[in-house]
Amino acid sequence: MAYTYLTETGLEKLRAELDRLKHVERPAASRAIAEARDKGDLSENAEYDAAKEAQGLLEMKISNMEHMLANAKIIDDSKIDTSKIQLLNKVKLKNVRTKAIMEYTLVTESEANFKAGKLSMATPIAKALLGKKVGDVVEINVPAGSMKLEVLEISL
Repeated sequence: MAYTYLTETGLEKLRAELDRLKHVERPAASRAIAEARDKGDLSENAEYDAAKEAQGLLEMKISNMEHMLANAKIIDDSKIDTSKIQLLNKVKLKNVRTKAIMEYTLVTESEANFKAGKLSMATPIAKALLGKKVGDVVEINVPAGSMKLEVLEISL
């Protein structure tokens, strides 16, 4: 069984989103189908087909979120080690070539938000950084080519 690892904050966000989908989006989808059905012949009703398809996608999203919650494991951030890079660590990196400094927090896929500096563990950068220590230089193959990053700091 594959677990979904979440922080307490991530779990609460997931629950809130699931609640919104079930209690706001689902009734809205049902209303859209009813309105489209009232417009007549269903065999030639593109609005009805679109509403049914949207409902199917919504139900699939709800099902996926329920599965994630059912298999959720909460990560206790008080037990996170900062001697080497792992999930939930904040890392400060320097691009060896450009000297640019960047900071990321490594998070689960469901909590990733690149603009907020939250990097998914599924990315090539995060995968290459796992287990590295301060001072290590990591060569990472990314879509734009190869880059070398030096680990400057590891924190929570």
